[in-house]
Amino acid sequence: MSHPSDGEAWKHLDKEYESFAAEPRNVRLGLCTDGFSPFGKTGRQYSCWPVILTPYNLPPSLCMKKPFVFLSLIIPGPKSPKGNLDVFLQPLIEELKQVWEVGLPTYDISKKQNFQMKVALLWTISDFLAYGMLSGWSTAGRLSCPYFMEKTKAFTLTNGGKQSWFDCHRPFLPRDHAFRKNKSAFRKDTVENSSPPPRLSGKEVWNRVSLSPTTLECIRDEVDRPEGFGVLHHFTKQSVFWELPYWRKLLIRHNLDVMHIEKNVFDNVFHTVMDVKGKTKDNVKERRDLKVYCKRRKLEARDIVNSKGKEVTIMPNAPFVLPKDKRKLVCEWVNKLKFPDGYALNLGYCVDLKDCKLFGMKSHDCHVFMQRLLPVVFKDLLPLNEWNVITELSQFFRDLCSTTLKVDHMERLEDNIPEILCKLERIFPPGFFNSMEHLPIHLPYEAKVGGPVQYRWMYPFERFIYHLKKKVGNKARVEGSICNAYLLEEITNFCSLYFEEDVNCKVKDLGLGTCVDNESNIDPDLPEMFSSIIGHSSSEGQFCYLDEKDYKVAHRYVLSNCEILQQYQRDYVLKKGINTDIIRSLASGPLTRVRKFNRYHINGYHFHTFAYGKNKSTMNYGVCVKSVKGDDFYGILQEVVELTYVGARKRHTTVLFKCDWFDVGRGTRIHEKYNLVVVNHSKRYPKYDPFVLAYQVEQVYYAPSPANNIERNQWWFVFDVKARGIIDAPIDPMAFQLLANENPSLLSEFQDEEFVESDEENQVLSSHEYVEVD
Repeated sequence: MSHPSDGEAWKHLDKEYESFAAEPRNVRLGLCTDGFSPFGKTGRQYSCWPVILTPYNLPPSLCMKKPFVFLSLIIPGPKSPKGNLDVFLQPLIEELKQVWEVGLPTYDISKKQNFQMKVALLWTISDFLAYGMLSGWSTAGRLSCPYFMEKTKAFTLTNGGKQSWFDCHRPFLPRDHAFRKNKSAFRKDTVENSSPPPRLSGKEVWNRVSLSPTTLECIRDEVDRPEGFGVLHHFTKQSVFWELPYWRKLLIRHNLDVMHIEKNVFDNVFHTVMDVKGKTKDNVKERRDLKVYCKRRKLEARDIVNSKGKEVTIMPNAPFVLPKDKRKLVCEWVNKLKFPDGYALNLGYCVDLKDCKLFGMKSHDCHVFMQRLLPVVFKDLLPLNEWNVITELSQFFRDLCSTTLKVDHMERLEDNIPEILCKLERIFPPGFFNSMEHLPIHLPYEAKVGGPVQYRWMYPFERFIYHLKKKVGNKARVEGSICNAYLLEEITNFCSLYFEEDVNCKVKDLGLGTCVDNESNIDPDLPEMFSSIIGHSSSEGQFCYLDEKDYKVAHRYVLSNCEILQQYQRDYVLKKGINTDIIRSLASGPLTRVRKFNRYHINGYHFHTFAYGKNKSTMNYGVCVKSVKGDDFYGILQEVVELTYVGARKRHTTVLFKCDWFDVGRGTRIHEKYNLVVVNHSKRYPKYDPFVLAYQVEQVYYAPSPANNIERNQWWFVFDVKARGIIDAPIDPMAFQLLANENPSLLSEFQDEEFVESDEENQVLSSHEYVEVD
């Protein structure tokens, strides 16, 4: 799945309402709301709540981009609407009911005809607090889980006084799992034989929520909480969304926000391991609860009388808490980290070397740290058992947040996350497990049903709200300022659609690194390496001359990677005509006079040469070339060289990267279980072959080990970087074959050499098998 339309939630709606699905131009929407303060933390308290809609009937490159995120209404401050949110949403719900039942007459410019367009709201997107406001199920307290409701096994801690989801995840394990019979690692003297509570369907939820009053009824009758609240249920109201005719038939009505859940899980893990005062989940109260609920006598808090006759509490050192010298190593390591441009914040600004802690990290910084850096930073500092569990948790979120998902992968994550949470319960105290540590148990199911999390989390809406916040020109009229500025921007976006394609207008502002070049300018007769739209430099470059050695190596690499020469060999055998201009220019060789750049943009990456970027706070000189055999090459970019081949009719230019490659054999290690890649930067590739074509290169960045020893300092961890503005959507072989049957010329564009080779391999294997049997 690479788009919500591939998810079960989309298909389920089409199955339930075939007439709606029969018109492919009918629109599916997502709704988001969240509050923000236009005056910041230092100004007066003010809570403004925009309600945002976004359509999903768009390709991945456009979906949820700023021009296609629409402000539908603003709930004014200065206070949060809380339970009265439904009152403000009522006009929007009436419009949604109208466009579902009746539709809107719409003009289709591609077919030049009118049609009746209908609209459905797929789900809402919000943080966990707004989840309770939208759904009507309170997300505070023991019954905060909206899936398990009153059947949760959460409880109130005796000493901590907080709600804990400790030992609530063994029912998800297989029946024969050893953790189910363990009486000492979880709640003492407890064996788990139960099954997980079933997930209620929309109709079952409606049968329960229909007994609750609506917001208007609560206001009119002055009802505070429905009967049985906090014991039998957590419904505070009957949400206004139940007025939509199709709402009870949806598989997902309100999404759990992966962004906030991931940040909260990271904060709990990292601050507990780093023993940050006020944020750690390992304190005196938690250790006292450890004695009440668990059998971990070595970690229990003890009250003793000191030499002065005073009673003090002693907390034994926990294996999952780093001592101060190791915490200092972590902070020094984070302070020296370098990332590519636009990848993450400079985390050095968040380091407090005096108190050995990190502070002020935003959600995206926690996202990067959780999925990339967490396994690395603790690898040589924590015991192996604790490090394994934290690494598995990190990889769970990384797999969950993949841009391309497969149903069987999500089912595997659905099986793995209960065991990961149980392993965490064997390490951390009961007070560690609040609702945020429980909610990951439901995230694989939502991803399997709803599709990739990138279309169902808060990141694009948080950026849009920040964009709205900058529109506040008159602080005495916050909502009016936002509305006037937004309407002007919306009109500008719509008018920009009527401009010519070569006009640089607002509607093409799709984000940093997004390519908007017209691919129709590509000459199909030229090899890809000579295409003018592959990349570009932000500087004019400097002209110089290649020495003889680099000239021969660079030219040889171009010839060996030019696909037109392979075609030339076939044509030469068959005695057919060829494009003589490009062939003659390649045969003559490039000019010795080349142009070199310090920085270059290509494939959604922004590269710097090592000499240009070594003193910067970012790292843009890490390069990688993927190998078909699996032995990827890693190195450092030294030079960006533009070669020129002169033909009879025109000049052909191509760009090569000259790199310093690490030894792919002795200098590369890959962790067998977690696929962590490390390279030895002191060992170089023995063969002199520094050049690669620029479009073949992907970007990586390197990070040293936090351990302070000579052997570890020679090895760097490798992290790949996702290209900006590039959608990596794999081709389905069955779909490709159907397209090829309809359009045979499509096969010639792809040149099925790989398919031919695989068939030949199968024939060879078959012959070998026949010989062996014979």
